[in-house]
Amino acid sequence: MKTSYLYISLIGFIALSCKKDNTSFSTGEIDASRYVAIGTDATAGYMDDALFYNGQLNSYPAIIAQQLNFGQESPFAQPLIAESSGGINLNGDAQLILGYKTDCKDTTSLSPVRKAEQGNPSILSQNVYAAGPFDNLGIPGMSTLDVLNQGYGNSAAGSGNYNPFFSRFCSDEVNASILSDALARNPTFYSILLGDADIMAYATSGGTTNAIPPSQGAAGVGFQGTLEEIVSLFSGAGAKGAISTIPNVLDYPYFTLIPYNGLTLDAEKAETMNSVFNPIGLFFEEGDNPFTIECDCNMPYGVRKMVPGEIVLLSIPLDSVKCNGMGSINPIPDRYILTLAEIDEITSKLDAYNSVIENVAASNNLAIARFDDLVDELKTGMLYNGVNINIDFVTGGAFSLDGRNLNPIGQALLANKFIEAINEQFNADIPLASVTQYSGTLFP
Repeated sequence: MKTSYLYISLIGFIALSCKKDNTSFSTGEIDASRYVAIGTDATAGYMDDALFYNGQLNSYPAIIAQQLNFGQESPFAQPLIAESSGGINLNGDAQLILGYKTDCKDTTSLSPVRKAEQGNPSILSQNVYAAGPFDNLGIPGMSTLDVLNQGYGNSAAGSGNYNPFFSRFCSDEVNASILSDALARNPTFYSILLGDADIMAYATSGGTTNAIPPSQGAAGVGFQGTLEEIVSLFSGAGAKGAISTIPNVLDYPYFTLIPYNGLTLDAEKAETMNSVFNPIGLFFEEGDNPFTIECDCNMPYGVRKMVPGEIVLLSIPLDSVKCNGMGSINPIPDRYILTLAEIDEITSKLDAYNSVIENVAASNNLAIARFDDLVDELKTGMLYNGVNINIDFVTGGAFSLDGRNLNPIGQALLANKFIEAINEQFNADIPLASVTQYSGTLFP
């Protein structure tokens, strides 16, 4: 772990020292000597559906830290996984890479595939705090409400009451919280990106589990009270900070790649579908049709057709769609679908969370990084140093192969949103990261 940390510091130093000597640099009104970051997947460098060395190396806080220490070695410490050990997610899977996959129709094409048959479980079974303490406290899958949770790294608390990604580097499994470990670093500056995982957990479950916490409520109960408590304790320690807005996660490729009307029927299949579903009032035609889905509704047999605006998740087993009638004769289960009502729940909570973020930032003199603006820009598409970057899956250049987390290019773009906000709020002149120096999706 020490070796990995020194490696990233040296790489950052070498890359930065190659920049032009006449580059303007000032941290303005902030003291950047002890920077800590609190957040979820993006903060940790989670991408390609796993936590692994290269993802951590390219987390947006690590990029910010390099720029805050422009031309010098960055002291920012991350709980790096050994480069040779591979990665893992909470399901025990290895990271995704782009490879060739043969589907149920015997068609071979480029597709996200697992780098190995399983992830490396030793990553989550060993506490590495001795190589720390650490400044990046990004915890994949963490709810905002858990930032204050004492013992969030304690496996004895049982499944769902602790997080193995925190267990692996917390200072004390029983007594530490994420915030207490952050404050123990005596931070002079901090960044926060919270709330996105709360919304994402509900959205990726198809609205079937992981209810989004209320926007209002006391610390540990509601988003507002928890965020206010976090910022208050940082401010009480004398630290200045930056906070990110939450983008509309439904714009991510995970939620946009598969159209609601992706059921393409020839004349014969349309006739078969009508023979089955006409008696319960559903009709199909040759060409593109809405998928059939399970529903808790008044439709006969709890089946209906999708309507415009509803979403099919990228988690749907595509072989089942192609070869086993899912979405046609066999309706798609609810866990792979977001209905209009579930989408309304997501967007209303998203608006409420962002309103809380704006108010907390204004009350505490925080810089606001506009992550939502970045995603809007990616939807339109941007030209960066001659490179086209957009939100498209695989080819767009900003999102990793899981369709819901940024790749290194996207992380650098997010880091720059933070830096722009810091420069504006604190009269600083911190150079932006050179986005095109970071990698996108690697093709075989």
